Amino acid sequence: MSAKLARLIATFFGTGYAPKAPGTVASVATLPLFFFIRGLSLFWYLIVVALLTGVGVASSSQMENIWGRDPSRVVIDEVVGMLISLISRPDKAIVVLYGLIIFRILDILKPFPIGKIDKEVAGGVGIMADDIAAGSITAFILYIARVIRRSL
Repeated sequence: MSAKLARLIATFFGTGYAPKAPGTVASVATLPLFFFIRGLSLFWYLIVVALLTGVGVASSSQMENIWGRDPSRVVIDEVVGMLISLISRPDKAIVVLYGLIIFRILDILKPFPIGKIDKEVAGGVGIMADDIAAGSITAFILYIARVIRRSL
């Protein structure tokens, strides 16, 4: 992949250059993509997430070689993490907002096992893996909240 394309993907079309909170900016910038693919079947939604994960690993690996370990400008990991957070493809804006907030809290604070993954897995896989974990935990929390809400 060319360095220019890797940079474009890794920074999610430049959102990684935000002067403050580039991860949060990228997470919010993911929402139009989410709303665009939300209507897909779960199978195709997962295909999109898997493809973005693959190009995310490749592009973030390449940019890490240029910018150093886990550069803050690389935000494709937040994009994938957000899409995983919203894997239930909620149609209520409040649920999407909760997903965004929970994901950002987990990604910033990095509680176990997210922090362990962040420290122990290197390269592009490591850049992506902690956000995949944060997104998975967020999706689980949203699922449990939905189950509890329905049972009340």
